[in-house]
Amino acid sequence: MSYNGAVSVSKNTLQRRVITIPALFVAAILLTLLIPVWVPVMVLADALRAKFRFPLLRLVSFAFCWAWLETVGVVAAFGLWAIGQRKNLRAHYDLQRWWAAHLLDALRVTCGIRVETTDHAAFSPGPAVLFVRHASLADSLVSAYVITHLAQMRPHYVLKRELLSDPCLDVVGQRVPNYFLDRGANDSAPELAAIERLAAALGPADIGIIFPEGTRANPAKRAAAMAKLEQRDAARAGKLKNLRHLLPPRPSGASAMMRGAPNADVILAWHVGFEGLDTFGGILKALSRRFDPIRFVAHRVANAEVPSGDAFAPWLDDQWLRLDNEVDLALTERAERKLT
Repeated sequence: MSYNGAVSVSKNTLQRRVITIPALFVAAILLTLLIPVWVPVMVLADALRAKFRFPLLRLVSFAFCWAWLETVGVVAAFGLWAIGQRKNLRAHYDLQRWWAAHLLDALRVTCGIRVETTDHAAFSPGPAVLFVRHASLADSLVSAYVITHLAQMRPHYVLKRELLSDPCLDVVGQRVPNYFLDRGANDSAPELAAIERLAAALGPADIGIIFPEGTRANPAKRAAAMAKLEQRDAARAGKLKNLRHLLPPRPSGASAMMRGAPNADVILAWHVGFEGLDTFGGILKALSRRFDPIRFVAHRVANAEVPSGDAFAPWLDDQWLRLDNEVDLALTERAERKLT
């Protein structure tokens, strides 16, 4: 049974995979065969723009690694299906752990992106629910690496449905407990009920993960979110108006997770280092300079300290303001170190 509620692979899923999986294989093969072409072309394009950290070459090199890691993941998932292990959660979590660790290795080797964390002990034991900042395409990968590889725990993700276009997430991600949320649903009740069911399945080795901001944060999105909040709830907008780096949290999904797992501890996490990496142009700009390590920080809150019911949303706002202050302090410290 799929964790999105379908008994078998749906027609829409098959139609999607008929496109995305062959496209992945073709991309991996072409990127390999055309190495003698794209490497000098990227080097020349970077050199002509005086970008001597070679951001285009780094980015396409990561794309090459990603394509082959995805291909291996899809082939391994097919192999598990072929030998009757489609429902073997342990095997699929092992595959997810391998995939996340090697993608982080690829980011380090090709782009110079490294992750620093000393807080992985905060992720065990379960059940626990993780509310984490969202700033780039890669921060969900970092959380997967920390949870699966460092903490040796099993993640239950709430992710946007658009990510099903990624073949590995589509195949493996639907065989383990995740929920791919339809953010454009006219009726949010079925989506929230599905999040509750996901959280209800959390056990001693499990962590439920949701990004309360709902999308990657940047100044334009923050201004738009605050304007909408001002129209709906002026008092709450006044409370959150000083957010500098995070978006106002959307409490409905986080509340649903806590209703599903009422005895779970809460883990609050933030990171710095991904700022500006929410667009293609931002990624290229970041790759043009030396990367500071990604710093990932987590703090565990005992279940007894987490309010329920109507008190939960104001509590989450308070925590988000605290996280925003910690992010601002960390970024200020980084900037000051660069000046000395």
